[in-house]
Amino acid sequence: MAKKNKIKKIDKNYMDMVFIRNPERKWSERENGVVVIDLEHKGIHHKIAQKLFHKPKTSHISLDIHGTALWKALDGNRSVFEIVSLMKEAFPEEEDRMLDRVVTFLHTLQVNRFILVK
Repeated sequence: MAKKNKIKKIDKNYMDMVFIRNPERKWSERENGVVVIDLEHKGIHHKIAQKLFHKPKTSHISLDIHGTALWKALDGNRSVFEIVSLMKEAFPEEEDRMLDRVVTFLHTLQVNRFILVK
């Protein structure tokens, strides 16, 4: 049986969605402008790993230049469409891939509860 090529279809309404940064997630900006999001490890499994394997209580996730620009654009007023437009302006050499990049990154942020739908 042949595999069907799955094409990601983006709902038109998704482009109108507005996301906000999750206020429960701490973040900071380094001197060079890079955004760093703190991820606190909670729960019994994390406590065990912290005790036995000396795992850190908090991970510091540094975003790349694209992630940093997108994170700063999440002001709670801009739609996904507007953010894609801003990202295309900021990175014109990657304009043809920017929609996929933004949607994928927003999905990752949403799944990990770094952002919420307004």
